[in-house]
Amino acid sequence: MIQIPEGFARSTAEREGGPGAAWLAELPAIVAELLDRWGCVPDGEVMHGGVGVIVPVRRRTGASAVLKVSFPHPGNVHEPDAFAAWGGRGAVLLYERADERFAMLLERARGTTLAEVADGDEVVTIAGRLNRRLAVPAPPGLPRLREQADAWEEQLRRDAAELGHALPPYALDSAAATVRELGRGQPDLLIHGDLHPGNILRAEREPWLAVDPKGHAGDPAHDAGTLLKSRALTLLEAGDLPKAVDRLLDVFAEAAELDRERVRRWCQLHAVQAAFWGRRHGFRIAPSGPRLDWLTEFADHLAELLTEGR
Repeated sequence: MIQIPEGFARSTAEREGGPGAAWLAELPAIVAELLDRWGCVPDGEVMHGGVGVIVPVRRRTGASAVLKVSFPHPGNVHEPDAFAAWGGRGAVLLYERADERFAMLLERARGTTLAEVADGDEVVTIAGRLNRRLAVPAPPGLPRLREQADAWEEQLRRDAAELGHALPPYALDSAAATVRELGRGQPDLLIHGDLHPGNILRAEREPWLAVDPKGHAGDPAHDAGTLLKSRALTLLEAGDLPKAVDRLLDVFAEAAELDRERVRRWCQLHAVQAAFWGRRHGFRIAPSGPRLDWLTEFADHLAELLTEGR
């Protein structure tokens, strides 16, 4: 039986309550069942992400792989669909899937992530190139981001009315316009949905491969906003923030072969949403206190910088 990492068990139980505790109690038996089903043996220390455990394994052939088992949640349903559609093109290969267990047998990549690369332009370029490669026709059945546009607009209105904030009206108007003009007419392209450097791993088959997709259909430029938010702490250290933000937009748009203005607009919407999210829920790295206030104010500033005609 595997040993569940203590930190993962604690965070899952805190986040999911009773259902999380019940799943954790069953998890070692689930892993044992899948190892037997797919003819694998453990081959290293159990790792974890935010919602699942990753068990390094060896297959019958001697080839390496990883077994990933996620907590049963609607947000985890379409990850194997994305991997299947990509077929290893820019992402790890899917060898086996057990949807009833929210489990997959996947190609093993290295433990090094793109987040460990020091050169900011290189990070954004690699992410942009992967974004372009992953933008393939979406299979049927995936969540269409355009169907969330009404909810996005309603949430913006509610947050602006209910939460104290310093965002100027022109920044809010710009975010709402992006939802109306870009959000409701998104293409049927498969996008990662959570494309940040921590979800891009060094690999053997290709230099870099994506992991942990959400499996959404929508505008590839939408994922630029996730990348922008993941670079927030790096941007904070920039001596010239407007220049650093413009550089990120330029490099990503060129690498991803996307319209720069479209990239900017999605990033601006993400920044506004992040500013409100921080006020309502806190951030993972700063759930409360002065650091949360500081990051929320930075999100405000970023939203203003990204607004056209600032």
